[in-house]
Amino acid sequence: MYILNQCKGLTMTVSLKKWGNSLALRIPKDVANSLHVDNNSLMELDVKDGVLTLRPKKSNRLESLVLQINDDNLHKEIDTGRSVGHEEW
Repeated sequence: MYILNQCKGLTMTVSLKKWGNSLALRIPKDVANSLHVDNNSLMELDVKDGVLTLRPKKSNRLESLVLQINDDNLHKEIDTGRSVGHEEW
């Protein structure tokens, strides 16, 4: 059973189950759909001050990385000297 609080998000109680030497947490289908995750999705797990936070891992696709380039983090061109082989520039 879970309760959707429109202001604060979703709150639910779930139980951990043994999976080999580890413990597993089942994510209900509606929650997985709202997070756009499915079987084998990569997740980031963070533990701070006794609180577990689980979130979908951000994509490192070239498109999303290029969109983060701005004037503050753009590298300047570096002169490496004249060509010494068959480089094409």
